[in-house]
Amino acid sequence: MENLKMKYLIAAAFLSTCALAASAGELALYSQQGFRGSEMVLQGGAANFRDIGFNDRASSMVVRSGTWEVCEHRDFGGYCAIFERGEYPVLERFNNSISSAREVPGRHRRHWRDRDRDGYDDRFEGRNEGRYEERRGYGWQQREEPVILFSGTRFEGERVMLHNDLRTLRDAGFNDRAGSLVINEGQWEFCEHADYRGQCVVLGPGRYARLDELNNRISSLRRVR
Repeated sequence: MENLKMKYLIAAAFLSTCALAASAGELALYSQQGFRGSEMVLQGGAANFRDIGFNDRASSMVVRSGTWEVCEHRDFGGYCAIFERGEYPVLERFNNSISSAREVPGRHRRHWRDRDRDGYDDRFEGRNEGRYEERRGYGWQQREEPVILFSGTRFEGERVMLHNDLRTLRDAGFNDRAGSLVINEGQWEFCEHADYRGQCVVLGPGRYARLDELNNRISSLRRVR
């Protein structure tokens, strides 16, 4: 009986360990923008990227599962941000400056913080986040529109907030005007011509401070997932 009980406890512990491993988050970091270059995959986190040979090297990342906090200094110090599941082809504020990362409990709102309190105004700094938030008073006012287009780079200028596909941005008075954008949810295809023609790119949740080849050239968009 004792042997049977012991076997049961060992089996239960093994299954529990497997369940925890299966539920662990996973973060993939890449040394170049657009998920190119060397790849480093984390599960659980790392307090000092020097220990894993990837300090200040990340230029893009994919949160495959879980919710993650990334920080510019070791031991989760300095400027930090929370990223939820999604693809982040450009890291802007964190480009080549991530030194630690860890999985954190899931949150419905993202937030940013500067532990060093160095006076750097990061309220509107480019951040590849999956949700757009702006400072109002003493808190962050959350905006839930799936897509927000800005006429200037770095989320400046006029803006238009979109919920649905548009065969032509002329209908929104924003044809060939977008210089930056925010995607709060879904995967969206952006094209340089009406009716989803010409050069197109698919982007996931994130903040895109510059649009490179599609700068002031987007004429249509649609949700693809």
